[in-house]
Amino acid sequence: MPKPALDLTLMDTTVNPADDFFRYVNGKWLDQTEIPSDRERWGSFDELRKNTDTNTLKVLESAIASKKYGPETDQGKAALFYQTGMDVLHLNAEGINPIRPLLAKVDGLRTIEDLVAILIELKWSGSGPFVDFGVSPDLKNSTIYAVNVGTADLGLPERDYYTKSDSTSEALRMAYVDHVAKMLGFLGQSPDHAQAAARRILVLESEMAESLMTKEERRNPYSGYNPMSMDELVSLVPSFNWSTYFTPFGLADRETIIVSQPEFLKRFEILLQENQVESWKDYIRWTILNGSSAFLGEEIESANFAFYGKTMRGLETMRPREERILGVVNGTLGEALGKLYVDAYFPPQAKQKAVDMVQNILEAFDDRIRALDWMSDTTKEKAIKKLGTFTVKIGYPDKWKDYSQLQVKGYDNGGSYLNNVIQANKWNFKEDLEKLNKQVDRSEWFMPPQVVNAYYNPLYNEIVFPAAILQPPFYHFQADDAVNFGGIGAVIGHEISHGFDDQGSQFDEAGNLNNWWTDGDRERFVARNRKLIDQFNAYEPLPGLTVNGEFTLGENIGDLGGVNVAYSGLQKYYTKHGRPDPIDGFTGEQRFFLSWGTIWRTKIRDEALKTQIATDSHSPGQYRAIGPLVNMKEFYTAFQVSEKNALYRSDETRVKIW
Repeated sequence: MPKPALDLTLMDTTVNPADDFFRYVNGKWLDQTEIPSDRERWGSFDELRKNTDTNTLKVLESAIASKKYGPETDQGKAALFYQTGMDVLHLNAEGINPIRPLLAKVDGLRTIEDLVAILIELKWSGSGPFVDFGVSPDLKNSTIYAVNVGTADLGLPERDYYTKSDSTSEALRMAYVDHVAKMLGFLGQSPDHAQAAARRILVLESEMAESLMTKEERRNPYSGYNPMSMDELVSLVPSFNWSTYFTPFGLADRETIIVSQPEFLKRFEILLQENQVESWKDYIRWTILNGSSAFLGEEIESANFAFYGKTMRGLETMRPREERILGVVNGTLGEALGKLYVDAYFPPQAKQKAVDMVQNILEAFDDRIRALDWMSDTTKEKAIKKLGTFTVKIGYPDKWKDYSQLQVKGYDNGGSYLNNVIQANKWNFKEDLEKLNKQVDRSEWFMPPQVVNAYYNPLYNEIVFPAAILQPPFYHFQADDAVNFGGIGAVIGHEISHGFDDQGSQFDEAGNLNNWWTDGDRERFVARNRKLIDQFNAYEPLPGLTVNGEFTLGENIGDLGGVNVAYSGLQKYYTKHGRPDPIDGFTGEQRFFLSWGTIWRTKIRDEALKTQIATDSHSPGQYRAIGPLVNMKEFYTAFQVSEKNALYRSDETRVKIW
C-alpha cells in the first residue's frame, strides 16, 4: 500500500475546511513554526530549497575534498569559484580594491564619450547603468536571436518605490538615501559629501524611474516589442554614440534593434543633454558598489544587507555564507555544479515517472480545451495544436553547457571572488553574443537541475522541471497518486497553463508573438480574466494592503488551470487504474486538495510581504492555496462547501478559464 505522504499532525482539524482551508491544512504548522532569522518567509518551497542546498553543498564539498576534479574541468571550476567566495580572509583584506580600477575610470569621466567608454566596460562585467542590452529570441520570429535594448540598473527594485507619494514610500526613500550615503563612505567619501551624492542619486534614479512602464503595463508583450533600425535608435537618443557603444560587441552594423521601453530612452536623451556629469558619476559609482557588495569584504556586504535585507525584507540575519556563495555558483556556473548534483541525487527512474505524469496531464488539458463552452472550434483547434507541440524537459539537460573557455582563478593564482564573478558574467555574455546570426538552440536550459523551481518559456513553447523540484512535498516516490497529483501534478498543470495565460496565450505553437484567437474568443477570455483579477484584488493580507490582481494575473491563471487540470488528470488515472480506498479517513479527492494546500503553507514577514506585493507577480502563499479552490465545484463537493461557508462563491462569480 502506498504511503499517505501527508503529515496529519500539522493540520488543525478543529477548523471547518469550508471556512478556512489554509488553516485546516496547515494550522498546527503555522502555530509551531517560526520564520528562521535569515529568511523572509518559510514554507514548503523554502524547506525543500534549504534541504536541496544542504545536499548540493555536500556533493560540492566532497568534490573539493576528494580533489577528483582538476581546475580545467567544469566541476573543478565550480568548486574553485565556491572556494574563492568562502575565503573571507582574502576578501576582507582586499576590501574595495577589486573595484578601484573601475572607480578610477569613473573619476575621470568628463564627457558623453567618456560615459560611453565606461558603459562598455561595465557591460562586459555584467552591469548596466543608464542603458543595457541583451540577446534573446525575437518575439515575432523565435527561430532567430535579436538584440534587445533595455533599461537601467536602479537601486530600488520597482518603479513604484520612486513614484508613490504616500508617507511610507517617502520614508523608505529617505532610508534609501541614508543607506547609499553610508555605502559611499566605504569609498572614502566624507559623511557630508556622501549624503549630498546620495540625494543626487535618488533624484537621477527617480527621473529614470518616472519614464518606465508600470509593472502592469509590462505584462503586455507587445508593449516591449519595438523594432527599430540603427538610424531610428540614433534619432531617439542622438546624444549617445550607439556605433561606438555597440562596436566592441560586434553589433554596430546590426540592422534591427528591439527597444523595450522607448519612453525611457527619450528620458535618457534628456539626461544626456542636461550634462550633469557629477550626478552621472555618483550614480555609476553607486551602481558599481551596489552590484559588487556581495563579492567584497564582510563589512561592506553586511552594510548592504542592513538595507536590502533588514529594511526591505524584515530579515534579522544573513544566510550562512556557504548558502550565499552557493546561490551565486548556481546563477553563474549552474550546470557545472548540476552535474555533481544529478549524479548524487537524481536516478533515471525518477525522470521516467515524472515523464509519465506530464503526459497524463497534457492529455487532461487537451480534454479540457475540447470541452470548453466559451471558446469557438476555430480557436480550440489552434489551442490544441499549440498544446500538442509543447516540449517537455525534465531533470537535467541532455547536452550540458561547455565551460572550457571560462577562466576561474584562485587567490594563489592572481584571482579573486569578484574577478571570478566578472569573468563568469563575461563568459555568459560572450556566449549570448555568439548566438547572433545562428538558429535558436531550443535544447538550452535556463535553470540548473539543483534549483527548486519550474518554468514555461513561451518563445520555446516548453515546460521545464529541474530535478530538485521532483522531491517531497511536491513529489513522493512512494506516495499515493492523489498526493502526487495535488503536488507536482498541479505544478506541472500550472506551467502548462502559462502557455495559455494572459501573456503566454499571445504566443503561437512556434513560440512567436502572434494572435491566434478570434476576436470574440479573446473578448470572452479577457472577461473571465477580469473576474479573476477582481477576486484577488479583494484579498487583504495586511490592513490597507491588497493583492494586485492585475499584476499577479498570469500566476493566478496558472494556479487555477493547474489545479483543475491536475484534478482531471487524477480522474483519468483512476479510470485507468482503479479508485483506491480512503487513507486516514480521506478520499482521494480530499487528499488531492490537502496536498495542494500543503505545498503553499507559508509564513512571511510583514516587510517581505509588502515587498512581494510591490515587486513579485506571484500572490502570497495563503491565497495561492485557496484562490483556485473557491472556483472549483469539485472542492465544494469534497469538503461540503455551502452558502453558509466563508469560502463559498456563487456560480456567477466563480471563474473557469481552462
